[in-house]
Amino acid sequence: MDEIDRKIMNLLRENARMPIKEIAEHVFLSSPAVSARITNLEKHGYIAGYHAVLNPMALGYYIKAFICLELDPQDKKEFYPFIQNQEHVIECNCVTGDYSMLIEGLFHTTDELDQFVNALQQFGKTRTLIVFSTSVEHREITCYT
Repeated sequence: MDEIDRKIMNLLRENARMPIKEIAEHVFLSSPAVSARITNLEKHGYIAGYHAVLNPMALGYYIKAFICLELDPQDKKEFYPFIQNQEHVIECNCVTGDYSMLIEGLFHTTDELDQFVNALQQFGKTRTLIVFSTSVEHREITCYT
C-alpha cells in the first residue's frame, strides 16, 4: 500500500459513492488504474465494505444507551447468539474491567430499553448509561499519508 492507495481509501471513506473518474482526478491516475487499485485494496481486506449512514433520530430511535454486562465466561456460548439477534444492539464488545461486555443500543422508548435490560439480566449484573448528547459521532479511521 502506498500514498495513492491511502488517498483513495480516504476519499472513499468520505464518500463511498464518489465516482472512480473523480477519484482518478484527485490522485492523477486513469480510471482503470484507480479501479484496479480499489479491487486490490478490497482483495487484501483494507476495504471491508461500503454502507449508507442512517439517521437514527429520523428513524425514531431517540434513545442511545451503553449497557455494561457482567458475564461469566461459561455463559458466552449462550450469550453470543442471544445478543447477535437483538435488533436494538448496534455494537457489542468484550472488554476488560468490572464488566465483561459493553453493549451499544438504540431504542425508540425508555420502555424498550427497560425490556432489553431486563432480558440481559438473565446473563448477569448490568449497568446502563443513557446518552444525552454525542460530541463525536462514530467515524471511520483515516489512512495517514
